[in-house]
Amino acid sequence: MKIGSGISQRLHARVLRNETGYAAAPEGRGVRKASGHPRASRMVAFSQQSVGMVGPGLKRFLALAGRNLEGEGLPLKAALYHGRRDVRIQEVEEPVPEPGQVKIEVRWCGICGSDLHEYRAGPVFIPREDPHPLTGQTLPVILGHEFSGQVFETGGGVTRVVPGDRVVVEPILRCGVCRWCRRGQYNLCAKSGFLGLSGGGGGFAHYVVVPEEYVHPLPGNLDFEKAALAEPLAVALHAVRRGQLRAGERVSIFGAGPIGLAVLLAAKAAGASQVIVSEVVMARREKAAALGADTTIDPRKESVPRVIRQVTRGAGVNVAFETSGTPGGLGDALRSLDKGGRVVVVSLWEDRIQVDFNRLVIPEREIIGSLGYCGEFPAVLALMADGRLDPYPLITRRIDLVDLVAGGFERLVQNPKEVKILVQPG
Repeated sequence: MKIGSGISQRLHARVLRNETGYAAAPEGRGVRKASGHPRASRMVAFSQQSVGMVGPGLKRFLALAGRNLEGEGLPLKAALYHGRRDVRIQEVEEPVPEPGQVKIEVRWCGICGSDLHEYRAGPVFIPREDPHPLTGQTLPVILGHEFSGQVFETGGGVTRVVPGDRVVVEPILRCGVCRWCRRGQYNLCAKSGFLGLSGGGGGFAHYVVVPEEYVHPLPGNLDFEKAALAEPLAVALHAVRRGQLRAGERVSIFGAGPIGLAVLLAAKAAGASQVIVSEVVMARREKAAALGADTTIDPRKESVPRVIRQVTRGAGVNVAFETSGTPGGLGDALRSLDKGGRVVVVSLWEDRIQVDFNRLVIPEREIIGSLGYCGEFPAVLALMADGRLDPYPLITRRIDLVDLVAGGFERLVQNPKEVKILVQPG
């Protein structure tokens, strides 16, 4: 193979073996060090002066590396939300990290229930007319907030991670200065939002740029697929903590979607002695049983409170988790409780509902709201790393970004057997 002047045969061989440690530089900046980033698709040493002198083999390699021969970045694809049932795979500009920010190459991103809700009935949380106070953006926005990836580049002043580190992102947007943020309760921030819903980029893209404090390094034995499920597991662990679940207590879960099943995993890890799941879809009841549920109930065919009383010898449960977002689920959750029990509401609601407060006051029961997470990511990563939380059974399909609408959103709408679909953007 003929190599153009200025690039030696030896360097060309090192490029093909990904041994140079250099990445293509933006136009006019020459060559920049890539700090040992392992992705061969981005590693090549060259200068703007030598671009026109390379042979055809290296020209192809440079193109695969994401740059054309004029030094311009090749188009990057991302999933942008334009409105209800209107998600488009479009070209976007490659983001550049500013000081204090981290640029991440996304490996896997999960389709969340909130993404699906926006697709079917939104925009709900996505800003439509008024820009989000932290991102300044309105739709269209890049979707995706359950994702893992690898650090590609860091802005000035970043010390927690370096290029090549494997990471997961905690996507709650927060201002850092309101009274809730100052208390450490950033999930209640006065201006809160979500990366991938409120603007600021998202995980259904090849690259995303986030503040350094949102990034959590992965334990050495935790792979990218599991790590992409850290976000829903953090939601579940936060709910378990809000319910003050103690080892040996009895639990009921209403709804066996991704969050309900994640709560099942978290409750078992926390030491629940008995877990009962109510779910209308047979495939999801079977999934719950496979994950360790002691009893599963079809609420269309049986009285859930009656069955729960039977299997708990008349006592009821100590903690009930409502994840279905249905009035029947909340009503059954209240009726399934022992005296002094707690209902943790994890689901979001489209309509107002009525609650019989005598079922709370007389037996001294509680209803507790649970929103997102606040400090749970490190614990979730540790629990996954040591095997106490294993989210692999939740994954039912893996697709590429181009299949997001038909193979992701529409499949989840039409096929209730699906639980968690992972998307590979790159």
